[in-house]
Amino acid sequence: MSSTPTNSQWTPLSWKTKPIVQDVTYEDQKHMDRVIGKLQTLPPLVSSKEIDNLREQLRQVALGESFLLQGGDCAELFDYCSQDPIEAKLKVLLQMSLVLVWGGRTPVTRIARMAGQYAKPRSKPTEMHNGKEILTFRGDNVNGYDPEDRQADPERLLGAYFHSAATLNYVRTLVDSGFADLHEPSTWNLNHVQSNAVRGEYQSIVNQLTDALDFMKTVGADPSSATTQNALQKVDFFVSHEALLLDFEASLTRLLPSSKGQRQEKYYNAGAHFLWIGDRTRQPDGAHVEYMRGIENPIGIKVGPTTVPEDLVELLNTVNPTKAIGKVTLITRFGAGKVEAYLPQHIEAVRQSGHIPVWVCDPMHGNTKNASGGVKTRHFVDIIQELSEAFRVHKDCGSKLNGVHFELTGDSVTECVGGSMDLKDEDLSTNYQTHCDPRLNYEQALDVAFLIAKYYQKERQSGGFPSL
Repeated sequence: MSSTPTNSQWTPLSWKTKPIVQDVTYEDQKHMDRVIGKLQTLPPLVSSKEIDNLREQLRQVALGESFLLQGGDCAELFDYCSQDPIEAKLKVLLQMSLVLVWGGRTPVTRIARMAGQYAKPRSKPTEMHNGKEILTFRGDNVNGYDPEDRQADPERLLGAYFHSAATLNYVRTLVDSGFADLHEPSTWNLNHVQSNAVRGEYQSIVNQLTDALDFMKTVGADPSSATTQNALQKVDFFVSHEALLLDFEASLTRLLPSSKGQRQEKYYNAGAHFLWIGDRTRQPDGAHVEYMRGIENPIGIKVGPTTVPEDLVELLNTVNPTKAIGKVTLITRFGAGKVEAYLPQHIEAVRQSGHIPVWVCDPMHGNTKNASGGVKTRHFVDIIQELSEAFRVHKDCGSKLNGVHFELTGDSVTECVGGSMDLKDEDLSTNYQTHCDPRLNYEQALDVAFLIAKYYQKERQSGGFPSL
């Protein structure tokens, strides 16, 4: 790659001319330079064709012709690169997407927060541990969770690459081998649902899904046939992460051929299909925005209560000057009870600007609380409230919510309170696993999908927009 530029023309390293936040300092810069040099020689993890495919799918999402489901870990650990965790996460996203396809009567684009979501922004660079100030845990690609392993280590960036590659390899193996068949609703177990009434409602949806698939087989649309295999057995599955460590992202930025019929190469981040800018790194004149404006990948921008509408429009104009439909996904995260105060002005500012983004609700990040024992948690009722408010406000503003974004896992962890399992504060210690933010477990993730499906059912029946 070229050296740091002195002009305004974009290169994979032009972000170095801009102010940066959430940066990582390494004690041995020569060691860091050797690692970056090695990363630049490693093969791409994803292809330009896959990225262009996702861009087209997100264009359809932005136009209201499809729905986006994005979910996964708050911060992946290298230990999650293992058969069971990968299968569990893939399974829950496939099952959720099938419920959403049935409920919304629309295709679903699936993007996982995995195969690269190893870094996390933090509010403070240090924390107190046993009376001593130590560096905060920044994710497995920076340092260790163990208090004795908090020094930033460049070798962890290589670890991130190879763990991402192994995860992606197994995901592709599962998808290509028909793993999507595991989303057959007849195999789902709803015994975790505590309420008999709710279990009956969920079972009704499962029965209708099963009947619909059986009907397709009856009329000749056999899932095993070549004509329907892609729809029911093989699915498109994309991966994403927050573009936080720009040296790492730049090392995986490559000139690749565009699949749009244009005989030229363009810059793609070949480390993931989709990347996003977080709430702490979306400064219009900052390094992260500068980097993201030059890549062909579809990108996301987190939008919170501190987002000034005019700044949001400036961001959109910077990262998407051609106003390509669906190039940018706006991921709102206000908190339950706050959507009406902020979302309408954001919708109106974006509408006036002429941009057509994908509007997504992230009902997780604005609803983090401390449980009675002091650990971080989220209340399922708050998550559903914010999601319901987002659906309603978009409708009232003549807009449309195009997707959802969750922190979730395919395992039965106990990190969020509520849901059909009726988890309480005292249950959190049963299987509290996260090293960062609390995630929906497998059962709670399905709860959300079932509730959205019920919402769309009621919408079709009443012609209105009922609450979730």
